[in-house]
Amino acid sequence: MDPLGAPSNFVDIDGLQGWADLYVADQLNSSVPVEKTQVDACSPFPYRKDISEKIILWRGDVALLNCTAIVNTSNESLTDKNPVSDSICTHAGPDLRAELQKLKGCRTGEAKLTKGFNLAARFIIHTVGPKYKSRYRTAAESSLYSCYRNILQLAKEQAMSSVGFCVINTVKRGYPLVDATHIALRTVRRFLEVHGETLEKVVFAVSEIEEDTYQKLLPLYFPRSLEEEKKSLPFLPVDIGNAEGEPVVPERQIRISEKPGVSEDNSDEEGLEADFSFIGSHAFARMEGDVDKQRRLILQGQLSEAALQKQHQRNYNRWLCRARAEDLSDIASLKALYQTGVDNCGRTVMAVVGRNIPVTLIDMEKALLYFIHVMDHIVMKEYVIVYFHTLTNIYNHLDSDFLKKLSDIVDAKYKKNLKALYFVHPTFRSKVSTWFFTTFTVSGLKDKIHHVESLQQLFAAIPPEQIDFPPFVLEYDTRENGSYYSYPSSPDL
Repeated sequence: MDPLGAPSNFVDIDGLQGWADLYVADQLNSSVPVEKTQVDACSPFPYRKDISEKIILWRGDVALLNCTAIVNTSNESLTDKNPVSDSICTHAGPDLRAELQKLKGCRTGEAKLTKGFNLAARFIIHTVGPKYKSRYRTAAESSLYSCYRNILQLAKEQAMSSVGFCVINTVKRGYPLVDATHIALRTVRRFLEVHGETLEKVVFAVSEIEEDTYQKLLPLYFPRSLEEEKKSLPFLPVDIGNAEGEPVVPERQIRISEKPGVSEDNSDEEGLEADFSFIGSHAFARMEGDVDKQRRLILQGQLSEAALQKQHQRNYNRWLCRARAEDLSDIASLKALYQTGVDNCGRTVMAVVGRNIPVTLIDMEKALLYFIHVMDHIVMKEYVIVYFHTLTNIYNHLDSDFLKKLSDIVDAKYKKNLKALYFVHPTFRSKVSTWFFTTFTVSGLKDKIHHVESLQQLFAAIPPEQIDFPPFVLEYDTRENGSYYSYPSSPDL
């Protein structure tokens, strides 16, 4: 009730019918019995009750939702006059517009946070969707993915329990609704698969025009039964993104034919002309210089520094393309590498959990690809790494050959923007190995490594509320150091 006693217009999401509940209601009202069937083919988005129950599809104004945060879609100056932004600004009051001016805009694909002011929602997450042009479709897809991913990441960092999404792709920006909905749903699905414990509810607030599209596509990514999973499988698009839902760029996947210029079906109808145009569109057809000669010069130490850097960058880009194209969900499920908060200087903190790396049981090349995939956008700015060596054993130790290979492959930004590596709970053996590695194998890293015997030492650089701790790390530190500080923890690690 508002101060005058009139009923509030705000909507409590706990009173809304969930996506899973809607399916149950439909089955109860149907006269056709539902058979329990087993899915023959393996769906990339299998039925998971715990995920489907978090989803709500609601037709209405996102500004009215009583969520922890709602999403506002705007332009780069955060002054867009679309129905969603107008409603949010109207309900939030004049303080919001003043706050938006302080943000000094928002780039396409980014997400920025403000208070909710007079809204029922505590926060507003502002983002800018891409302008769509068919000739730049790849860039638009990547930008829209970034919108959803950055929103969800911000919600995780702020420990939000619920998020109300508007449809980010506005009519004014021309993004096709169906294509945009596929990206929205699969990005949310992939995020919930890994970070599902951080969000209790995700609401998709849609208009009457958008509702039908969401109803048709939601079963593809959030099936509510094995039967629905099986029926939805044939309708999934060819491009379902990578392990995080990010669009896979076909142009980055070089196709090598055994006989370039000859069609694979051995048909002579097309002739050579069509195939020559295909060959010329790929990266290997545009290589500069004699590659064998370059490699020979590298071995002889005669290649210039600029040429060496170019060769290294080309090699890193190949690894990055592979990382974006491969299914790395098995490595992601280990939860051995994740982004947490920021340190006292505002730098991104990445956490590595040594005990979660079963070196002898996993494909270490895929682990390297996953590291590159996660870190590529992080290393664009200054960052720090917290490595939890706590309770690791011989089966968790990364050998020097792997670390040397990683150091040789990664882009120069990794080393330049890494400002500190906090080695938590080191052993005598690990200290010796680290000294030897940074002295004789990889240069320029020794001064950045800080051995941390207790978490209290770590808090001098990173506030405790900015780190998601694995529970066993907290238990070990309390047992060994007698600390009784109430640490924040991440229950799924």
